[in-house]
Amino acid sequence: MNYLTRTFVLIGVALAANTAQAIEYSAVQADKSTIAFTSRQMGVPVQGRFPKFTTRIAFDPAKPEMAKVDISIDLASIDAGSQDANDEVVGKQWFNVKMFPSASFTSTVVKATGAGRYEVTGPLTIKGKAVPVTATFGFKVEGNNGIFDGGFTLRRIDFAIGEGPWADLSTVANEVQINFHVVAAAAAPAPTKTK
Repeated sequence: MNYLTRTFVLIGVALAANTAQAIEYSAVQADKSTIAFTSRQMGVPVQGRFPKFTTRIAFDPAKPEMAKVDISIDLASIDAGSQDANDEVVGKQWFNVKMFPSASFTSTVVKATGAGRYEVTGPLTIKGKAVPVTATFGFKVEGNNGIFDGGFTLRRIDFAIGEGPWADLSTVANEVQINFHVVAAAAAPAPTKTK
């Protein structure tokens, strides 16, 4: 390869790099995504989930620090394992959904922590109380979809979840494990403007 040919090849590589589209995963597929929790009552694990929630994500694995995440959870949709439990936890001493129908999370910082691993930090708001939390998550690509799997530990007393007799931590543990599985399709790249 002579000098002139090598020069054109290098120019072509540079142009290809400059015009490559970043892939942003933002089209959340609600029917494939889940938010679940595990609490402990008298030392026994109790699992549940929130079937109704909305998630907005803008995530480019090449630029994780630019990512944005917003989640809103319909607390009245809780499935705590039985109808009696569902009726109890939506009441005033627990989520008080008549006054506080939703919980929300908005990211303030997203950073990479290793190969395919990330942390997202921001305020989690429940019952009008905003407390900063940090969730860890993994990210992988399956076809056209980005898969986010992660979680964090919530301290329910920070949000007054379980008041009165339910504030006794020997009955219901303070720590609640939250796990999420979010599937988001890659957004179509924006059209390139030509001069």
